[in-house]
Amino acid sequence: MWHGECNGLELDVRHLTDIDMTAIEAVQQTVIADLAEGSHYQALTTDEFMKLLSDQTIIGAFHQGVLIAFRALLIPPLDDEHLGRDIGRREDELDRIIYQEVTNVDPSYRGYRLQQHLGKLLMEELSQDERFDLVCATVAPFNIPSLKDKFVLGLRIGALKQKYGGKLRYIFMKELHTGWRPLGETAWLEMSDTDGQVELLKTGWYGTAMKRVDETWLIQYER
Repeated sequence: MWHGECNGLELDVRHLTDIDMTAIEAVQQTVIADLAEGSHYQALTTDEFMKLLSDQTIIGAFHQGVLIAFRALLIPPLDDEHLGRDIGRREDELDRIIYQEVTNVDPSYRGYRLQQHLGKLLMEELSQDERFDLVCATVAPFNIPSLKDKFVLGLRIGALKQKYGGKLRYIFMKELHTGWRPLGETAWLEMSDTDGQVELLKTGWYGTAMKRVDETWLIQYER
C-alpha cells in the first residue's frame, strides 16, 4: 500500500489480515499498559477486530517487520445510534457513510505523527472508493489530540450531542467526493459553551478549527 519514510522513520504500510491478529492485540495491550490511571480507553474485542479485518478497513504500519501502529475505518450497522442521523442525513443515505474508528500507536514510536500519516493514507483511499459518500467520527470535547487529528484530516463538526448512554460527543463529518465551502461568516466559541455551540450547529454552522487562548480552548464555527 505504501512504503517510505514518515518523519525520519522507515515504514511499510499495508492492509492487515487475520494473520496479524496477535500483533494487533499486542499493540493494543502496549497502549493500554501505558495509559495514565483514570484514562477512558475503549479497547476493542477480538470479534470487533475480526470485523475490521473481514471488511478490509484496517491498515498497519510496520518498522523493521514489526507492527507499531494501526488505524481503522468501520462500516457501521444501520442502528439507532447511526451518526448519519445526527447530522440530518436521509435514511437512504446511511449505508453510504463510513466511520473513522480506532487508532493505536506503540508508545515507543510517539512523535513521528503516525496517527496523522495513517489517517491521510486512509482518507486518500476513501476518496477513490465509490461505495461511500461521507466519513464520520465522534470525539469528546477536550480530547485535544483527537480533535486536532480530525481537523487536520479535513473533517468538520456537524453536531454536538449526547451519545452512547449520555456521553457528550462532537459528530465530525467530511464529504468524500464533493467539497464544502462556507459563505464567509465566522464565530469563535469556547469549547465549554455546549449550549452556544449546539444552537449554532442547529442553524447551519459547522466547527472547522480550534485554538488555545491562554487556558481556554476555542472552536471556530463557519457557515
